Amino acid sequence: MKPTLFVLAAGMGSRYGGLKQLDGLGPQGETIMDYSIYDAIRSGFGKVVFVIRKDFEADFRSKILSKYEGHIPVEVVFQALDNLPEGFTCPAERSKPWGTNHAVLMGKDVIKEPFAVINADDFYGRNSFEVLAKELMRERTTEGDYCMVGFRVGNTMSESGTVARGVCSQENGYLTTVVERTAIGYNEAGEIVFTDENNQVQKLDPMTPVSMNMWGFTPDYFKYSEDYFKSFLKENIGNLKAEFFIPLLVNDLVNSGKAKVKVLDTTSKWFGVTYAADRPAVVAKFAELHANGEYPEKMF
Repeated sequence: MKPTLFVLAAGMGSRYGGLKQLDGLGPQGETIMDYSIYDAIRSGFGKVVFVIRKDFEADFRSKILSKYEGHIPVEVVFQALDNLPEGFTCPAERSKPWGTNHAVLMGKDVIKEPFAVINADDFYGRNSFEVLAKELMRERTTEGDYCMVGFRVGNTMSESGTVARGVCSQENGYLTTVVERTAIGYNEAGEIVFTDENNQVQKLDPMTPVSMNMWGFTPDYFKYSEDYFKSFLKENIGNLKAEFFIPLLVNDLVNSGKAKVKVLDTTSKWFGVTYAADRPAVVAKFAELHANGEYPEKMF
């Protein structure tokens, strides 16, 4: 069974200053998503599902979806603040989305096969899709048999500022924890460092695996998500900034023994437009990838 690619495209890039998902960065105006879809098709994915906001559906369909016709089946689902379990009402003053795992929940009615989750505004590289597709096509006999792509932190840095990454700990190739570390950057010696919760500067080996929100799940993940989201809302419905993130649930499932998450190594180098200042460098990288023949002049 071919896996599905689930693309999280509902967020606005506040630091970037606009809808990164619709920004043409390639030589022919390709979006970052175009490269992900192209790589996914060649790696064996059989369908793409996008989660977006209803208010930019028209733009999304005309600028993005139309180009994939004839290449791969596509579906669209919508993330909305008021899409909550029965018994819960969204506070009128809340404007912040409920988070990445709430977005994932929007796919529960259309995804019935193993699936990958990615961000719309990250360039992941073909090797990452290849290793993820191969793992998702493996036969499974139990629930909670998941995976994630562990990017080497040295392959995920930004030249324009510090980054936030989910730093992964693993044992025998399986995830034990994901800890969100903010303000990861380079020190004067060129080492990768961050400041921990005790205000101590810690170094990271460039090979340390980090989560770039590239996950592999099976449909039972939706049931776990629904159950956990209800518990999350009971505690956080009044907290206008609380978000239901994927690592929050994954950590709980791993710690409780309900799931095992295989950490997949990749040689791919991530890049993206975290800051507006990143844009020229990303445009140049895409031009180079085309010039080197890694992507054709016309992908779709």
